[in-house]
Amino acid sequence: MAARPSTGTNSRSRSGRKLALVTGASSGLGAAFARAYAARGLDVALVARRAPRLEALAAELVDRHAIEAIVIPADLASADAHEAVMAAVGARGRHVDVLVNNAGFGIAQSFAAVPWSRQREFLMTMVVTPCALARAVIPGMVERGGGAIINVSSLAAFSPGVAGHSLYPGAKSLLLKFSQALDAEYRAKGLKVTAVCPGSTESEFGQVAGTDQVMRKDRWRLAQTAEAVVETAIRANDAGRLVVVPGLFNKAAAVLMQALPESIVRAIIARGSAKYHLGD
Repeated sequence: MAARPSTGTNSRSRSGRKLALVTGASSGLGAAFARAYAARGLDVALVARRAPRLEALAAELVDRHAIEAIVIPADLASADAHEAVMAAVGARGRHVDVLVNNAGFGIAQSFAAVPWSRQREFLMTMVVTPCALARAVIPGMVERGGGAIINVSSLAAFSPGVAGHSLYPGAKSLLLKFSQALDAEYRAKGLKVTAVCPGSTESEFGQVAGTDQVMRKDRWRLAQTAEAVVETAIRANDAGRLVVVPGLFNKAAAVLMQALPESIVRAIIARGSAKYHLGD
C-alpha cells in the first residue's frame, strides 16, 4: 500500500504547512475533519479503504485551498496497518503534526452472532490501530515541541454496555481513557490531546451498521452535523481541552450517565437502544 499521487505542493520544506493525518476520511466526520483542516491551511493525509472517494476529496481540497492532499488507501483492520500508513507519509518526506483517529464502524448484532474475524476487525480498527498510530507520531511531536491528537470517542464512552454493539462502549471508553493518559504524559511536552465524544451525528454509520432505517425514524435526535462536531473538536483541541462533548443535550446526557446509579442508567439505555439491536 502506498500513497496515491496527488496535486499541489510536494514537501513541507516548500510549503511550510503542517500536515494533518485523518483516518476514516472518505465520509462523515473524517471528511469533515479533512475539509476543516484544509480550510485552516494545513496539508492533509487522507486514510480510508475507499480510494475513489479519497481521490475525489483530495481533488476538491487541492482545488479549493491550494494545499497538498496525500491519498493513502488502507484497511485499518489489518495487522500493522499503521506501518504502511506512516511509510506512505514518510515517502513524501513529511511528518504528522495533527493526528485524527476517526475511523470506525458499528456491529449491531449480538456478540456471538457475528464471526470472530469481524469482531477482531472491529477491535483492530477502533482500538489497536489508533493506539499504534499515536505511538508512531508522538516521538516526533515531542522532539519538535508540539503536536495535536484528536481521538473520536463517543457519548457511548460514558454508557454501560447493553445488547447489541457489544464492543462499542468499551472501545470508545478506551479511547477516552487513552486520551486522558496521553494528556497526563505529554501535555508538558507540548502535545494537545482531545477526546471528542459526540452523540448521534449525521453520517453513514447507520448504513454500515444496518440500522439506517431506524435512525431515519429518529431523525429529530440527529441534531448535529458532522461539520458542527468537527468545529467543536478542533476548537477544543486548539484550546487545550481534554474531553469535549458536543451539543447541550449530549452534555446533559453525559453528566447524567456519570451521576446516576448504573442500574438506572442501564435500564434507560437498554430501553432506548433496543431498536438498534438487530439480534442474532
